[in-house]
Amino acid sequence: MSTGWIVAIIILVVLVIAAVALYLVGKKAQKKQEEQQAQIDANKQTVSMLIIDKKRMKLKDAGLPPLVLEQTPKLMRGTKLPIVKVKVGPQIMNLVCDEKIFDTVPLKKEVKAVVSGIYLTEVRGYRADKNKAPEKKKGLWARTMAKVKEKAGVDQVK
Repeated sequence: MSTGWIVAIIILVVLVIAAVALYLVGKKAQKKQEEQQAQIDANKQTVSMLIIDKKRMKLKDAGLPPLVLEQTPKLMRGTKLPIVKVKVGPQIMNLVCDEKIFDTVPLKKEVKAVVSGIYLTEVRGYRADKNKAPEKKKGLWARTMAKVKEKAGVDQVK
């Protein structure tokens, strides 16, 4: 056997071991996520609230209770989360919103929302066109190209 074949076999074995390890880690993470989802479903309740503001903020800047900050891993504290500021009755509070529904949450509207602790999982009961997808924000490149096309069109007319 030549040296090339031995190196190829070793690389193949390492790739197989890495694939098996990733499979096991993924399976464990999926099981953990299912347990968390079951816990969220068990504690959910429907609440009528007024949405005041929504934005992506760092967890430590979001104004959440200190207990929440203590329980989160240190690496997670610096990441940006979708935070929604709401008024429930006379109380104003900040809630962590589900990433899937963050773009569809209406501003300055009274809604019925499904809440599990400080986690906003679903919003319903607002009058809006549900079939209409939220308008996607243009990226830097798309905005620049639109400006260039606009300028080129204006210059040709003159």
